[in-house]
Amino acid sequence: MFRAMLKKEFLLIMRDRHALAALFIMPSVFILIMSMALKDTFSSDRAFINYVVIDQDRTAISMELATLLKKNRLLKEYQQHISSKKQLQQALNDDLTFAVTIAVGFSKSLGNENPAVPLTLNVASDVQQNVLRLFEGELTGILMKLRIKALLHKLEPALPGISAKTDARLLDQSSLIQVRFNDLQNSQFPTSTQQSVPSWIVFGMFFIIIPMSTIFISERRQNTLMRMNGMNISIPALFTGKIVPYMVINQIQVLLMVGVGIFIVPLLGAAPLTPGNSVTALLLVSTGLSLAAIGTSMLIAVSVNTVEQATTIGGILNILFGAIGGVMVPKFFMPPAMQSFSIVSPMSWGLEGFLDIFLRGLGPRAVVTESFALAGFGLLMLLLAWGIFARRTGKGL
Repeated sequence: MFRAMLKKEFLLIMRDRHALAALFIMPSVFILIMSMALKDTFSSDRAFINYVVIDQDRTAISMELATLLKKNRLLKEYQQHISSKKQLQQALNDDLTFAVTIAVGFSKSLGNENPAVPLTLNVASDVQQNVLRLFEGELTGILMKLRIKALLHKLEPALPGISAKTDARLLDQSSLIQVRFNDLQNSQFPTSTQQSVPSWIVFGMFFIIIPMSTIFISERRQNTLMRMNGMNISIPALFTGKIVPYMVINQIQVLLMVGVGIFIVPLLGAAPLTPGNSVTALLLVSTGLSLAAIGTSMLIAVSVNTVEQATTIGGILNILFGAIGGVMVPKFFMPPAMQSFSIVSPMSWGLEGFLDIFLRGLGPRAVVTESFALAGFGLLMLLLAWGIFARRTGKGL
């Protein structure tokens, strides 16, 4: 009997082509789109600050300052020539962020104890304070290097060769700082794919709310559930017959979308997904997330009366969970209050679990909390659905 129930459920799912498209094609397309859209967000070559250097000093040191600014990949040199104050004001009102003016006499005073001619930094009115501080820090670091070089050149007669030995070390930042992302190897860095794949796996798994609830309601309206109840099939057996097929579908979804991240996304120019180091951790999170999605689906299915109601409520709930939980907008773009509030969404728990696996390379211990929280949420939803369904069945609804 149980095998027949499973076969029936799989046949109903396979016949619904729209539901299959929503479960498999839609999340895969979103992964491709979002991986490409967020590609530059995690790129070290992305320039997001426009600047221009107005060199009035025209010396080797002033030109070196401009060259050092160009080496910063976060900075993009403004291409239009600026020759007047009016042009500068107009550029700052358009898309220029910073203008560095090097006055005449700057190089001569650089080695003095108190430079008489400072740099002038003109800033766009709408610039964020954190961006201003970053640019000031970059500019200050370059000025310190140039001042040290100028002082060393003064010491050259007393200490021959000191300038040549020190110049390369001053300009080589990689020998001073080694960047290592938390929980990643020295050669690893986060990518847009590692953010988008977990997000849309979570969203896609929760999309079973719509096909699962609509099939359940259709069976109830056709008295299929009533006949099964008359055959002494218990509610736990009935629910299990519906849970198992959708858990299998959810695992297929995970494998498909991980495959898209590993093999398809790189074909479009984005970084491939790093699959992580633990299949056990992946199974824990995907199982817990599947139970949460199925429990939510069953609760909606037994609570409403029509397919339209189930579709509307399921769709809205899915979007709300995704928006709050960091699926549609990554959490690091959210303000702190919104990041804290995201914990109310079960999608947030699943997303953090998948990020621990794909982004941070962690194992089962790191995802146990999220996995059990998801499983507990799903079981709670199933218990509520059981109670509502038993009450409605007893009343003949």
